[in-house]
Amino acid sequence: MDLGIAGRRALVTGGSRGMGRACAEALARDGVHVTIAARTLSTLEQASAEISAAAGLPVAHVVADLTTEEGRTAALAACPAPDILINNGDGEPPGDYRDYARADWIRALDRMMLAPIEMMRLTVDGMMDRGFGRVVNIVSRSVKTPQLDLSLSNGARSGLVGFTAGLARQTVARNVTINNVLPGIIASDAQKHHVEGLVAITGRPFEDIWAERMKQNPAGRYGEPAEIGACVAFLCSAYAGFITGQSLLVDGGQYPGTY
Repeated sequence: MDLGIAGRRALVTGGSRGMGRACAEALARDGVHVTIAARTLSTLEQASAEISAAAGLPVAHVVADLTTEEGRTAALAACPAPDILINNGDGEPPGDYRDYARADWIRALDRMMLAPIEMMRLTVDGMMDRGFGRVVNIVSRSVKTPQLDLSLSNGARSGLVGFTAGLARQTVARNVTINNVLPGIIASDAQKHHVEGLVAITGRPFEDIWAERMKQNPAGRYGEPAEIGACVAFLCSAYAGFITGQSLLVDGGQYPGTY
C-alpha cells in the first residue's frame, strides 16, 4: 500500500534499535526521508547504513539525548522542519515506588513525558503552517493497563497521553494529527531489559519469566517490532488525517476490557 508520504521528512527519536528502528524502516521503505536520533553513535551508524541499504535511499542519523535542550537542538538541526515526528525512548526498569526518590520521578518525567512534549512544542506549529504533520508517540500499554512494577511509567506516560489528548484537538483542522501507540509485550531489547529487571527483583530464571509472559498473552507470542512499525507508518500516512488524539493498543489482545 502506498501511504502517500513519499518525499516527506521524518525524525524518529530512539531510532537506532527496537521499535524506533522498525518505525524508521517502515517509513523509509515508503520513500520518506528519515533521520534517526539516539544517544549511541555506533548503533546509529549501523542502523542508518542497514536501513539505507534496504530502503534504497539515505537515512541520516544524529547523536542526541532528547531529554536535554542541546540534544533537541541537535536533532532538529539534523532534520529541520520535519513533517513526521516519532517520539520514542527508553522507559524505566521495574521497581517498587517506595524505593524511588524525587530525582527518580524527575528523570522518568524527563524521559517519558517532558522530552516528547518539548519535541512537539518545537515542531507542531511548523507542521500546521505547512498544512501537513503526523506525530506518533510510542508509549506503553501501562497507560491503559497499569503495571504494578512500573509505577514510573504508569505516571509519566499517562501524563504524556493526557497532554496529547488536548493538543491533538487543536491541530487536526490544519491536517496535523497526534496519536499514541501502546505496545504490549514486544520482542525487543527493551522487553529483555524489563525481564532482566524482574529477574533481579524475584530471583526467578530469565527463561521462566520470558515464557510465562508469552503464555499469558492471548496471541501466545510476543509481538514483533515490525508490527509496531507498520502501525505507526499507517498513522503517519496521508490516509490517517481523520485519526487524532487516539491511543492504539498493539498488545495481542491482552487488555481485558471491551472499550
